Formats: sequence, C-alpha cells, structure tokens
Amino acid sequence: MSTADIGTFTFRPLDPGGDAELLHAWVTHPKAAFWMMQDATVGDVERAYREIAADEHHHALLGLHDGEPAFLMERYDPAHRELAGLYEPEPGDVGMHFLVAPTGTPVHGFTRAVITAVMRHLFADPATRRVVVEPDVRNTAVHALNAAVGFVPEREIEKPEKKALLSFCTRERFEKAVAA
Repeated sequence: MSTADIGTFTFRPLDPGGDAELLHAWVTHPKAAFWMMQDATVGDVERAYREIAADEHHHALLGLHDGEPAFLMERYDPAHRELAGLYEPEPGDVGMHFLVAPTGTPVHGFTRAVITAVMRHLFADPATRRVVVEPDVRNTAVHALNAAVGFVPEREIEKPEKKALLSFCTRERFEKAVAA
C-alpha cells in the first residue's frame, strides 16, 4: 500500500525469535508506555509473541515502510481475546492494536499513514465488518488518530490492566474518513 509522500507499507508475519530484539527496543521505549511492557526483557517479549503466534485468535504482523520494519500490528478476535465478556461482539468484528517504532527523525503524518494502512489491511478481508479498539483512556494521541480514520467511541470499560475507551469503526466510516 502506498501513501502519497510517505512511502509504501507492507506486512509480514512476525517472527517471535527473529524479531524479539527489535520489538524489545520498541515496546520498552518511553513513547510505548501504553503498551505496558516497559520493564520487559528480550526473553519476555519473545515469550509474549510466541504465545500470540500459537493463538488461533490473535495474530501479530510486522509492518514495513519501504521494506524496513517500522510498526507492529496485532489483529485479534474480540469475542475470544482482550474484550471477551466486556461487550457484545458482532459477526465480522476484528480487534486491533498498533505500535509505531520510535524514531529520532519523525516524519509528519507518518503515524496517521500507518493506522490508515493497518485499517486498509484489516478491511481487505471481506469478512471484516467492524474494527474494535480499546486504548487506555489517557492515550489522547491515539484517540485523535482513531477518530481521524473513522472510529467512534462507545464507552469506557474496565479491563484488568487499564481503563479503556471502547471504540468502533465500520468499513463505511473508514472509507468516508480517508476519502475526506
């Protein structure tokens, strides 16, 4: 997927062993505080992503920008993971997390281009009808990004690890938001 002036985004399956050191640098960076892995070791990160790789309801992909690792995307079934029992899932619901790699040379519009690429990737599956997210209520930066691609907050929910803002984005809302 190409985004004007930003470059090309592609996805590949995450390799828990081969990508653990890279991911460790990302998830322990101060800008990734909401990822809740600040004190994780490389081994912790590898174990966490091996568990995801073995889980039929949760998948992790490495996002590439012009062929170089630049972000992490997780796709999960909210009826079985993360949100199980916290809302009434509908057929075609897909849960999503994303994390952009820290950089010393930020590019204006890059994170918005990443979330747009992630959403396009999720909606490329015709079975996906709605994307569900549950970011920390304090993460105002991601709330703004979510709104920019069509997410609408529904309500705050209590998860074991955080108070989260349950939000939804339908295919139609996404298409309208990115067309604007």
